[in-house]
Amino acid sequence: MRRAITLLLAQSLLLTVSVGQQQSRDETRPRRTQPSWPAPKASAPILPTPNLAVVTGPEPTIRVALTTSARSAVISTTGQLMNASGGGSKLVALDTGRVRVDPRLLSPLPSNNEEALYRVVLARAVSREEAEENDKQIRKLTGEDTDTTFDTETKTWALVLEDKRPREEAEEMVARLESAGIDATIEGPPSSSERDAQIGRSAPSSGGNNVRLTSSPQMPSREVVASSSTGSTFSSSAPVAFASDDETKSPVRFNDRPYRGRIEVFTNLRGSLTVVNELGLEDYVRGVVANELSAGGFPAIEAHKAQAIAARTYALRNRGQFMSQGFDILPTTRSQVYRGLSSENPLSTRAVDETRGIIATYEGEPINALYTSTCGGRTEDSENIFNQAVPYLRGRECAGQAYSALEQFVLKTTRAVAELRDDSNVTLVRDVALLATQNFGSLPARVSDAWLTGEASAAEVRNWLTHAARIARQPGIQIGEDVNRPPAFATALVKAVLGESRSSTLLNDADASYFLAVRDADAVPEVNRADLGMLVRDGHLLVYPDATLRPREPLNRARVLHAISRLLEGRNLLQLQKASARLSSMGQVVLRPAKGKDQTLKINDDAFLFRHIGERAYAVSSLVLVSGEPVTYHVALNGQIDYLEVRPAPNGAAADRFSPFSNWTKTMSVGQVQGRLARAARGIGPIVDLRVVSRGSSHRVTDLEIVGANGTAHVRGGRIRSALGLREQLFVIDREYDETGRVTDFTFVGRGWGHGVGMCQVGAYGLAKQGMSAEQILKAYYSNIELTRIY
Repeated sequence: MRRAITLLLAQSLLLTVSVGQQQSRDETRPRRTQPSWPAPKASAPILPTPNLAVVTGPEPTIRVALTTSARSAVISTTGQLMNASGGGSKLVALDTGRVRVDPRLLSPLPSNNEEALYRVVLARAVSREEAEENDKQIRKLTGEDTDTTFDTETKTWALVLEDKRPREEAEEMVARLESAGIDATIEGPPSSSERDAQIGRSAPSSGGNNVRLTSSPQMPSREVVASSSTGSTFSSSAPVAFASDDETKSPVRFNDRPYRGRIEVFTNLRGSLTVVNELGLEDYVRGVVANELSAGGFPAIEAHKAQAIAARTYALRNRGQFMSQGFDILPTTRSQVYRGLSSENPLSTRAVDETRGIIATYEGEPINALYTSTCGGRTEDSENIFNQAVPYLRGRECAGQAYSALEQFVLKTTRAVAELRDDSNVTLVRDVALLATQNFGSLPARVSDAWLTGEASAAEVRNWLTHAARIARQPGIQIGEDVNRPPAFATALVKAVLGESRSSTLLNDADASYFLAVRDADAVPEVNRADLGMLVRDGHLLVYPDATLRPREPLNRARVLHAISRLLEGRNLLQLQKASARLSSMGQVVLRPAKGKDQTLKINDDAFLFRHIGERAYAVSSLVLVSGEPVTYHVALNGQIDYLEVRPAPNGAAADRFSPFSNWTKTMSVGQVQGRLARAARGIGPIVDLRVVSRGSSHRVTDLEIVGANGTAHVRGGRIRSALGLREQLFVIDREYDETGRVTDFTFVGRGWGHGVGMCQVGAYGLAKQGMSAEQILKAYYSNIELTRIY
């Protein structure tokens, strides 16, 4: 392995790399819009330092094409602008800090222009009216004109942006449109570099300096002309490089955006300008990590270190991918998102610095470190998306294999849980626990079926009602001896909590009789009918299975305590609070209310713990808080939580649950689906249904059959999500039918965002929060890799 990497470094720019097919990087990743938890306190990772194979060598440089179709470019600095032309390395000071660079025609452009131009096509519509309505939205968003075209075969209307553009600019426009909720695709012939961009297939090598081919000896069609406000002008038919005399304080700028390293400008085969940022690999990674994983949304240093290693590895592996065009890599989702110096962030920069020179390798070679925004809980085998099996790009669980994903988040109590066998008593345990937090008397430490179903004595009920009046801040009330029977109990409870004859005021006799719809209602005294009717109406006082109240029989403890607890809770008198929660260290919980600041509270050792399983809350001795669970809690007089009721986190326990796209739903009419699949479903007539023929290892759809009135067609592999305009292809399909049984709408219920292969970026954050190191995170997603320091 060391021999292979040493040879790789010695060759430096002669590096021949395998180019990974990434025809569909994550179009727009959830970054700065994601709500964030505060950064956790620093803790030692499980592996303090990665296991490294070390090979020393120079730091490579990389050339990033900031644009390939500029009509002009403004290069500037607040310091001294330096210049070198003709591929020279010696920089000469200019007498200005700002120049404008334009192309100038010298001879006709070559007719064999290989640079393909692409058009951006928006989702097809089934009617011209729908297409025209979409056109208004597009013009407002982009300010660009569109053409409306009609496909006579598919009978759909499509909007096409008038201007054709290079692939990278088309991809940027698609990302912009899709971030606004407008589905768009790119149409056009693949370029030669795209045809070569297959996983495991090497890019062609020139055998020499692989970044100067645009200026190889040939009759130039144009040259670059640089001019300034001072009137000085120079021109060059070779690339022109610009730099600052003090990169740290006054970096060079392209169109006023600062970049590290140099800016190089040259004319391309289309006669427009290509602007390239040439810089060291570490500086490049600094400008990538901050844009690929938001420090504000996902503040975990080990996740950012994993992202830094992946970004560095991807760049090194794919260096030279566009060598025939004079650069290595693009700054868009087609390669990696790079936005230069102004986008850098202290956390991501720290991650880059702490992983300097470290890459991921497989059998001694840099891996094609593909990554996806949100994997939906599982990643996929590469061949099911990109049609090529790669040994380290295998489907993995997004939870850290061979590692307990949940053990870090278990909360326990010393309190013994209820001893129950009767299903009807499950929900009553919660009522007893809530009243126990209010210092009610005569409540057992451990609830049982026998105690709940036992008859409540008049003394017990009188004691409990006295406590209820205390909580409700009502004066003492007269309580009779028959208070443990439904009629008298209802009247006493209403007075104890509400303090007045609310029932008889707000309910007339007809209302009371209407709500008191039990078989033995006639046995209820007139004076108690309104009170009893209101408690029954609101579900506070439970009716027996035979639809009776048994007004002459004593109540059991379960019915009494249920009525008291529910009435107090309904009046917000139990001081319960709601928030979302995550477990901190030392048995503490970080609570995030809907409004206000986060609060960190300790849990009492003997706190009541309840966990919702299905529709009911069960008393438990331990529960898991993975983060984001909706909770209801009560704070005791000692300032600690003595009651915690947890509902499962809506996004489950997968490591990528923090992404707003870990679960999604999208509904489309048959006509909309017909429009989107028009190119893939030619000749099959109107779409009748969609059928999933096969799924990959992660259950992503890998073969979708389109059933038409006149035949069938298939969409396979990574084309499925782009053809349908979905975030991912990890989905199931629900259908709506009309009265004749025909499908009218398809609802895609899915998980994730992106292609689903390699490292899950939000999942890396989730694993970092579990305490995993950057090395463990990378090895959780890339199979059988090693980390290697190459300089």
